[in-house]
Amino acid sequence: MNKILFFLLVLVGLTVQSQSYGVTEKGFGIVNLERHQFRFDLLSPGISYELGLFKNVSASGGLGLGYATYEEGYAVGVTLHTRVRYYHNFNRRIRNNKNVSGNSGDYFGAARSIFFSQGRLASNIEGPDDFNLGVFGAVYGIQRTYPKGFNFNVELGAGYYRGDGVPNGYGPLVNFTFGWVATKRKSRKPTFD
Repeated sequence: MNKILFFLLVLVGLTVQSQSYGVTEKGFGIVNLERHQFRFDLLSPGISYELGLFKNVSASGGLGLGYATYEEGYAVGVTLHTRVRYYHNFNRRIRNNKNVSGNSGDYFGAARSIFFSQGRLASNIEGPDDFNLGVFGAVYGIQRTYPKGFNFNVELGAGYYRGDGVPNGYGPLVNFTFGWVATKRKSRKPTFD
């Protein structure tokens, strides 16, 4: 629980810090990227937050149910996801008159997911009862947000699974979320710099 509280405090601190230093969308050149996006994930119950950092680059974190599988077995339980995303197709979507609000675009990302022993629901990985499992890798993702706020995100990639007291290994990274964006989104009309 302390780790979760720490993560939420870091997110709030980043938000306050960016506001206190006078960081504006113009200052970083964030044209189509949402500055803040908070989402309730409905399919795998949880919450997530995405912070626009620079033009086409965001950092996101979420807490919810997750499933991990690699050569040693599987684990299901409460998971902390963090991502750094680079959206590569905003300009093409604008040229094709497609929606970019709510960070609707395709991206490359660095991914990390931590499966906590205290929140594990099921596992067939041999090892101590209190092991945590971390996944570190790269993903390609697609995110779309619709006018009423509904959002889906699909990620595919590969990663290195590292656990404390359990065997390490390589495996796929697959993530699918469906939820609702609770924060106000930018206009659907494209903005040009």
